[in-house]
Amino acid sequence: MAERRQEGKVTKGGMTVQEAGRKGGETVLQQRGPEFFSEIGKKGGQKVRELIEAGKRSEAHE
Repeated sequence: MAERRQEGKVTKGGMTVQEAGRKGGETVLQQRGPEFFSEIGKKGGQKVRELIEAGKRSEAHE
């Protein structure tokens, strides 16, 4: 296998984690469209909001 250097790391064939993530993201974009990313972003924001509120309620009970 061929070795290649990227950002000080030696890899043997394959791809970096960054390259794999980008490739996967592009595949999801093609399969599901940009609306999917918007939807999961909103769900993530909602979950963070809920966790913050739960943490505040927990602090208030102490």
